[in-house]
Amino acid sequence: MGSTGSIGTQALEIIRNNPDKFRAVGLTCRSRVSSLIEQIREFKPLAVSVGTADDAEIVSAEFPGLEVYHGEEGLVEIAAMDCDIVLNSLMGISGLAPTYKAISCGRDIALANKETLVAGGELVTSLCRKMNVRLLPVDSEHSAIFQCLEGNGGSACGRAYREPDEGHPYRPIRRILLTASGGPFRGRSLESMKNVTIQQALNHPKWSMGSKITIDSATMMNKGLEVIEARWLFDVPAERIDIHVHPESIVHSMVEFMDGSVIAQMGLPDMKIPISLALNYPDRLDLVKPFDRNERDEKVSGALDFFTTGKNLTFEQPDRKVFRCIDLAYAALREGGSAPIVMNGANEELVAMFLGGEIGFTDIHDTIEKVMNKYPFTSPASVEEILHIDRKSRKLVREILSK
Repeated sequence: MGSTGSIGTQALEIIRNNPDKFRAVGLTCRSRVSSLIEQIREFKPLAVSVGTADDAEIVSAEFPGLEVYHGEEGLVEIAAMDCDIVLNSLMGISGLAPTYKAISCGRDIALANKETLVAGGELVTSLCRKMNVRLLPVDSEHSAIFQCLEGNGGSACGRAYREPDEGHPYRPIRRILLTASGGPFRGRSLESMKNVTIQQALNHPKWSMGSKITIDSATMMNKGLEVIEARWLFDVPAERIDIHVHPESIVHSMVEFMDGSVIAQMGLPDMKIPISLALNYPDRLDLVKPFDRNERDEKVSGALDFFTTGKNLTFEQPDRKVFRCIDLAYAALREGGSAPIVMNGANEELVAMFLGGEIGFTDIHDTIEKVMNKYPFTSPASVEEILHIDRKSRKLVREILSK
């Protein structure tokens, strides 16, 4: 799901290189129809979904025998297909309903859509337990945490944290150390952020991502969303999740255990590693060419060389006075209920407005805070209620900015 985006195209590259292991039976895109048509020719899925009815007609004309859906309902149709695992790399709240549908059908989920858990964490994880479905993280940080917990002999998804006196079989942890690159504005003052341009915000120093997630990285809202995602993936309270800015992006996250030891997961910045692990779990794919002792070119080999890249690994605290979205996310998590939904919906609307040139960069965190202070929080019990709250929060953003 989201096959023409950054995660989707890398996943298809993995499938292309491992035809004996994988087949893509369904693909979705929102607007890049020409790219989807090329993917259909190569991967020959059984069904696809596109953004609009007009686009569906274009694809159907090109492939008369193919099942073609469109819109939000089309995403849900694809999510319900008979398959082993659904890779959700959709953008924003649009990923929630298809994820919920796929879990309802008993499908394992490879999750690259953090908003699914930000908005519907309790609902989604409860359904996973009921349906005995695995929720495998694709975000590099959450995949790293998952690997650290698995390596410690515990159960990584949904059962990481327990108080040590409960007599359970899991290995209790002290903290999750969630790493962050710091984005393009690390070290900047709040005053200097007021005149940030769209191009400056889209110029991420380490990762090549879609525009929405790149802006979230620039505001560090992305890290706030990841804190909430980690809370639901690993059943860890907010006070045990700490953000560590790590500009080299070699350590993808760490877990500190009750005895003070820390396990870290490291590697070059390459999303194919967490994608392939989620798709092929519990086994790893061979993504690195045969080892050559004389070769030090990491871009060619794909392997991490500590004699070059690993010489200087630094860590620092995020500047929360500048990157105010971090504290807004923690506040939403502690409030619970609809608070993360409201925060996420406001953020999605504001990022779209910033990318459209309607507002300034610092208007994003300023307006999210105003929306959170104004919206009456509730306890939604269904996907429909969550989506209703999301729409209301977006409307409130427009109302506040129009005054």
